[in-house]
Parts: sequence; C-alpha cells; structure tokens
Amino acid sequence: MKLSRMIAAVSCALAVSGCAGIAGTQIDAHVPSTPDTVVWGYLPAGRLPVLTIRSGQTVKIDTVSHQGLINGTDPVEFFGASGIAASEVLPDAIEIYKKAPRPKDAGAHVLTGPIQIDGAQPGDMLEVRMVDFQFRVPYGVNNSNKGTGVLPEVHAKPYPKVIRFDTARRVALFAPGIEVPLVPFMGIMAVMPPEALANTRPPGIYGGNMDFNRLTVGASLYLPVHQHGALFYTGDSHAVQGDGEINGTAIEASLTAVLQFVLHKGAGKTMKWPRAEDAANYYVMGMDVDLDAALKQAAEETVAFLQREKGLSAADAYSLASVAVNYTVGEAVDQVQMVYGAIPKRIFIK
Repeated sequence: MKLSRMIAAVSCALAVSGCAGIAGTQIDAHVPSTPDTVVWGYLPAGRLPVLTIRSGQTVKIDTVSHQGLINGTDPVEFFGASGIAASEVLPDAIEIYKKAPRPKDAGAHVLTGPIQIDGAQPGDMLEVRMVDFQFRVPYGVNNSNKGTGVLPEVHAKPYPKVIRFDTARRVALFAPGIEVPLVPFMGIMAVMPPEALANTRPPGIYGGNMDFNRLTVGASLYLPVHQHGALFYTGDSHAVQGDGEINGTAIEASLTAVLQFVLHKGAGKTMKWPRAEDAANYYVMGMDVDLDAALKQAAEETVAFLQREKGLSAADAYSLASVAVNYTVGEAVDQVQMVYGAIPKRIFIK
C-alpha cells in the first residue's frame, strides 16, 4: 500500500467525535503495524508521518515485537518450535518479516511511526501519557544471546525462551510453580533525534531504547522535541521486565499501546535528558556508556529538578537527594547505560 493510501486508511478519522476507546477512553486515531507504517532497526531522515494529530489527542498504536523475526527463521517456524500454533502467530509479524526492509547495520527493533504532532517545534516538550496497553498475543519471548547481557559467559549460544501468558489472571507462566505478574510497557518511545539514527539499540536525549519499566499505565514520559512535528515512534513492547534487564531482554511481546500526546511549548529548551512521572514519583534520568557517569548525570538531574521545581538551594537539593531519592539501574545492556532517580511525591506536603 502506498503511504498516501495508508494514511487515508488510518482506522479512526481525526474528527472531534473520534471513536470509542478502551474502557471509555476517547481514541482519536488508530495506527496499524504494517510494512508501510513501521521501520526496522533505524530512524531514517525525511520519513513522512504515518499520522498527524493535534496536542491532546489519543492514539491507539499497534506494535510488533522483533522477537521471532530476528532469530534466523520466519515467525511461524520460530514459534512453532515452542508449540505455538501457526494460527496464534501475529499476521502483522509475518508480513513485516517478509516485506519490511532492515538495513545491514540496523538494530533489532520494529517501531511504528512516525506520528507528527501539529505545531511541535525544536525547543518544545512532548508529554506522552500511558493510557492503556493491550496484549496482541498470549505469549512472549525472553532471548539471551550469546555473549550479551551482564553475564555473557552464561550462554554458549542464544537461549530464546517462549513464555505463555494467562491474560485473564495477568501472569506469565514462566515455569511450573513460577508465575510473574504482567506489567506491560513500551521499551522504546522516541521523538526523532537531532540526526537520523542508524541503529535503535542505544537510548539518548530523544528517548528511544530506555527499557524504563516505570512507564506503565498512568505514567507520563517527557521528551524534548528536536524536529518539526516531533515525529514520535514506539515499539520494542514488553510484557514485564526487571530493572537492569540483565540478560538483554524482557519478556518481549507484541502490544497495542494507547497513548495521549500533549505538547508543552518552549518547555524542552533546557532538558538534558527525558523525564517521567507517575502517581508516586517524579523520575529523572542519566545516560552514558559508563554506569558511574550515568549515575552522576541522574544525580545532577535530581539537583536541577529540585532547584527548579521546589525552590531548593543546590546544597539542600543534594542533601535531599541523598536522604530521600532512590537511584536504580534501569538499563545495563544496551551500550548506553540508564540510571534513574525516583523522587517520592509524598515528601512534598504542599
């Protein structure tokens, strides 16, 4: 399908009335995952938007996990080896595997986008609100490759583990007697970087492959805008993941994300890194190939946040960070390491 026809086929027209959403959510548009609406492993310059929306609108976005597409066989054969029937393999995954281009040195991730936000300009800030996540298939994959992760010596060869879900009870059936609660989120949410991105593996100022497991329903992610229209992508969908993601992957599973986009004019000019928040915490981040440097940047972001938002002196902000803020390794396996600080909202009584 040509891009112009694909844009016209977006399921919900951008009308004031929109269309019915999940649990009463107003959904203004739907972007399917097809070879025309995804990119595989890179963010190209000059790609036309698959959808244009206004600030405040909510979009249902289909995504496809790269697991089953990068494992050396087609998805039906890969999942079939673990007892997944061909009828349970996501048709989008099969079509993308056959038709979507993946440059030689690109990353693994399949991303849907870009979505253009009308009026977004460099220096603005895009708020992405997590409204809902739906499972598209009742299983996922944890795949530890040879020589990767925090303990690369564990595997002499790749170890892809297909894990079934009980979606009614919201648990992953990891092994007999072991059930892991499902907490879905998007591993990658990104605006278009200042320059085209040849590989989606490292995260950065644009967001990207942060694998930040606090970005669940009810949370908001804040990204500085670098390009006209912001040009938002998402993918690398996760069913559940521990902090650090130490063997290289979460339980990777295709999801449909429902996201609301809110543009904050001029608010991104001083942002050094993405930020986030949920009902319990403000989250600040630091990223670097060196984990110590990433921690230092997260600490610097904490001090700057407390000075700007709470009026503290630098010394008091540093003190408060030491006694009340928890720092966690969010990502330890994707070249660029990510550390986040959780600033509890409950400590601010007014």
